[in-house]
Parts: sequence; structure tokens; C-alpha cells
Amino acid sequence: MVTKAPETRIADSYRIACDGGEGALGHPRVWLWIPRETGWVECPYCDARIIHRDFEGKV
Repeated sequence: MVTKAPETRIADSYRIACDGGEGALGHPRVWLWIPRETGWVECPYCDARIIHRDFEGKV
């Protein structure tokens, strides 16, 4: 069985919301802060990696 890699998204803001993106099959909406030191954060529910646009290609 092959496990799919978590989704990676690019964000324009350092404060973002994640709800799993699958409508009723997603997860509760959570608000996340992208640290300015690292430029990315992972959602604790769906493991999606959200990267700020300023760090795209650097992470």
C-alpha cells in the first residue's frame, strides 16, 4: 500500500485557515500562523504543508 504525500500549498498571508479542503469530508477549520523564521507550517489535522510565498522554493 502506498501512502500519498501530504498536500503542499502556497499562502500569501502569515495567518491562514485550513479545513482539509474536502467539504464535508475535511476537518474542523483551524487557524494557523506561519512562523516568519521558517516560512512554513503543517496542519495538525491533515498534515498539509503551507508555505508562505516569500519562502517558495526555499523550503
